[in-house]
Amino acid sequence: MKVFSLFLLCSSLAWFISNLSEPYESRAYFNLNYRNLPDSLLLGNHSEEQIEAKLRASGFQFLFYNFFKQRMDIDVSKVAYQNGRYVLDEAPLKRQMEQQLSQNVSLIELDRRQLAVDLYQVDTKKIPVEAKLNLRLQQNYILDGKLRISPDSIQVKGPKNEIDTIRAIKTMAIQLANVNSDFSNDAALVFPKGLDNTIFSVSQVKVSGKVSKFSEKVFEVPIKGLNFPEGYQVKIFPNSVTVLCKATLDRLKEISATDFEIVADYAQLNGSANSTLFLELSRKPENVYDVRMEENTVNFVLEQQ
Repeated sequence: MKVFSLFLLCSSLAWFISNLSEPYESRAYFNLNYRNLPDSLLLGNHSEEQIEAKLRASGFQFLFYNFFKQRMDIDVSKVAYQNGRYVLDEAPLKRQMEQQLSQNVSLIELDRRQLAVDLYQVDTKKIPVEAKLNLRLQQNYILDGKLRISPDSIQVKGPKNEIDTIRAIKTMAIQLANVNSDFSNDAALVFPKGLDNTIFSVSQVKVSGKVSKFSEKVFEVPIKGLNFPEGYQVKIFPNSVTVLCKATLDRLKEISATDFEIVADYAQLNGSANSTLFLELSRKPENVYDVRMEENTVNFVLEQQ
């Protein structure tokens, strides 16, 4: 009895295998993968994800298609703009699909005469990146130079009415405390909400800065008088002012009193009889952390010559 049952099983299996090798016509489903999008177009969220095709193939091949749903690449650069939408007609669509089918598989027909692709026109815009950084330095340390963001701007692609609203892209908050050395941190970007059809070229940037120890140096800077009336001898007292400058040690070695200019402008009195003028720091060296005058007013006397 067991031998007979085994014989029937083997016979049925042989018949099944034999029939699977015969050609059949049946339907199969393919997942659509859109590629080669032109720079001026973006794929919307409502494009077809699947297409049904009638094929002629062996039973083995149909088993393969049914168990492993195939991907079909669709070259979007071949679409045509018709009646306000982007479409791929049946003939070029079939050609694309036939080129991706196995040699012994024939494409008989599709479930549609035309494939509509959800595409829309886009603009491109360069947007600056701003770092949201809370930096607390150790005492006597400074940020030496500007904060560096790499890249400092990103490309944004999307509908004009969406990207025109974007002025800058900020990073996630970066908290750095007790800093006494150079730093470099990756920071994710925070994208505005409601930009469903907009694409950003990067999703994070690197924020870095050079940190240096600073010192202080005192300079005695002469006061320059401006706009005093002609025919008078001007006496300004004091005739110089002490300036405290904070910078890195290397930078302080390069600075001298001639890099500063402090003026007392008689025109600020506007005809009044006051004998006190406010001092103005009209020139200071670059790349310093802080400059502070110990006095901000000066007295003067006019003596007619």
